Amino acid sequence: VGSEMCIRDSFTSDPEIADDVSDLFNALTGYSRQRKYNKLLVAPGGMKEALLEKIHREIAHHRREGGGRLVFKMNSLVDKACIRALYQASQAGVEIDLQVRGICCLRPGVPRVSENIRVLSIVGRFLEHSRIYYFHNKGESDLYVGSADLMPRNIDRRVEVLFPIESPELQKD
Repeated sequence: VGSEMCIRDSFTSDPEIADDVSDLFNALTGYSRQRKYNKLLVAPGGMKEALLEKIHREIAHHRREGGGRLVFKMNSLVDKACIRALYQASQAGVEIDLQVRGICCLRPGVPRVSENIRVLSIVGRFLEHSRIYYFHNKGESDLYVGSADLMPRNIDRRVEVLFPIESPELQKD
């Protein structure tokens, strides 16, 4: 049953995500110049802005109601705008946990700058491939997984995709 569930839940029947994937494929093959997607965050051309917006939304929620939290897992954190936004979130009191396997240009634990940011690096024999971006979003979890690290070459110059995990059942795993 466990493996059947894993296989069944590995795909989506969400028509908006299916439309986004079709639009992305058409853009990659040159049949369209699609830049806006319903649910996918696609780089270049929108992923970075969407992630920054979600970080700033978390700051706003935290200032109004408290409980702000961000948890990101990635291989690299280099992008200056993303680092700046994470510093702003920390300064607003948002709790931030980062698992960064490789290079991390953010300095955690700096008083009045990044004291609410914890960075954990787990280096193993194999390169980690899962990237996970969790936004508490007032208890309405916003969770994305995909291929993008927060570095300019990934979010500004390469095709990368993050997709939402919307099922509460899958989010808790």
